[in-house]
Amino acid sequence: MKIAGLTLWLEGERTLVFSDTHLGYEEFLNKQGILVPRFQYKSIVEHLKDVLARTKPKTVVINGDLKHEFGAISEQEWSEVMRFLTFLKDYDVALVRGNHDNILGPIASKKNVQVAEEFKTGGFLIIHGNRTPTKKTLDDVHTIIIGHEHPALGLREKGRTEKIKCFMVGRWKDRNLVVMPSLNFVTEGVDVMKERLLSPLLQHDLSDFRIIGVEKNELLDFGRLDDMSDLLEES
Repeated sequence: MKIAGLTLWLEGERTLVFSDTHLGYEEFLNKQGILVPRFQYKSIVEHLKDVLARTKPKTVVINGDLKHEFGAISEQEWSEVMRFLTFLKDYDVALVRGNHDNILGPIASKKNVQVAEEFKTGGFLIIHGNRTPTKKTLDDVHTIIIGHEHPALGLREKGRTEKIKCFMVGRWKDRNLVVMPSLNFVTEGVDVMKERLLSPLLQHDLSDFRIIGVEKNELLDFGRLDDMSDLLEES
């Protein structure tokens, strides 16, 4: 398992995993009176083109929240999700259901893609992270991969905070747990040093989790969460 940009590359399984694109987010913001240009679809595709060229996967797993709206399919979502699944047509695509994917089915069915609650391969369990996996689901699993949290790290200096997306790597009960950043370029995410995490898999002591930042494809290993307070200047 390797970090490749904002994705995870499961080399032995020839599987690439990413999470939380939230396509259609700009239209959602526009409806709230927040005017932002619609740029992130292009940014996501450009990021993935580079990763796909380097890894050459057989399977691509979208680990939840492909689209943003909870209870509707916006015009932007319909257009971009259809284009996105066409972009991935040369791969076996697995769609794991996220909490924003309540009505993703009508779009996915147009491209003959199934929406599932989980994806398992070679001892890896890929779930969105908004629910606790069942005991049966965990059979033969050594590593759980989740999204949902959009983890980021707030680097504070002289009263100013800069966020960078990050991976969290630790344990949940007796299994490895990897928390992926969002593949979303409108927002950086939730500051793991400051903000409350929501996943039921992250409601325990996280002090031993490693934090690995991603900045323009460069990996920044910040070490254990418990050791980072001395490295980060408080605002």
